[in-house]
Amino acid sequence: MDRVVVITGATGGVGRATARRFAEKGDRVALLARGEAGLAAAAEDVREAGGTPLPIPVDVADAEAVDKAATAVETAFGPIDVWVNDAFSSVFAPVDEISAEEYRRVTEVTYLGYVHGTLAALKRMKPRDRGTIVQVGSALAHRGIPLQSAYCAAKHAIKGFTESLRCELMHDHSNVHVTLVHLPAVNTPQFDWLLSRLPLPAQPVPPIYQPEVAAEAIVHAAAHPRRREYWVGGSTVGTIIGEKLAGGLLDRYLARTGYNAQQVDRTPPRDRPNLWEPADRQADHGAHGAFDSEAKPRSRQWWLNSRRNALLAGAAATTTALLLRSHRKGKGDHGDDRAT
Repeated sequence: MDRVVVITGATGGVGRATARRFAEKGDRVALLARGEAGLAAAAEDVREAGGTPLPIPVDVADAEAVDKAATAVETAFGPIDVWVNDAFSSVFAPVDEISAEEYRRVTEVTYLGYVHGTLAALKRMKPRDRGTIVQVGSALAHRGIPLQSAYCAAKHAIKGFTESLRCELMHDHSNVHVTLVHLPAVNTPQFDWLLSRLPLPAQPVPPIYQPEVAAEAIVHAAAHPRRREYWVGGSTVGTIIGEKLAGGLLDRYLARTGYNAQQVDRTPPRDRPNLWEPADRQADHGAHGAFDSEAKPRSRQWWLNSRRNALLAGAAATTTALLLRSHRKGKGDHGDDRAT
């Protein structure tokens, strides 16, 4: 396709898998992240997949640095077609075991990082009246869970910010589009990277999906941005609908199960937390975390979701054909009756 794509948080997990997926389509991919080793490895991934990489070291909490990165992308590649916000950091701990400084840092990276990326994209896309912004969200943007208050709050904020922006773009009759992709639990290095004060090492709440499932959804959303939200994985659908229908029951259920579901007796991670410094400054960690043995490589829900228009069209065509066949048969039967 040869689009110009920018991805924040591009050196690990979902961002890394998404960079590869865009590269497979022949796109030019700007990789924004902090870790030098991770950036170098991600750039090599993009080259091997058939894309053209542009690694740019940047902390998305720094608005000026993000804007300068956007200028560097357009200088090297030309106008940005797609901007994907994915960078984040967080803390696993009860609310009162997270300091005010840590909440501030998580907010600056995980929420304001999306704001900074969005502003940099809009500054360039709106005058041209074209472009797509994809916000990588989470089921936890709809439903908070214990031990992840900082992350859940940031994802809720991203959802509200994006909804406001969408209304403004519609008001302006703009051809710039923004969409949200809400993800389930994903097997990424974050469970070794994030600062944790839990008794046991952190794990994603099962069912767990491989980051390539998320990457496929993000690339699809970039090509079909008029849909306001995409839900990926049956667990995401269940969480969002469950919160809408029975939030109080979910409170009690998560109070009982949420602590144990996010911890596992495994070898403790050796990586330093990435809240203040990149975990991949010296070593690359790739897209996958420590849960390959149990992570799902595909989602039936997403397969159906991404093809729903074609499936609905097919169902409509089949229904129409059956009705016509029934109608013709009925006319034939009626003709026989009259002849009799």
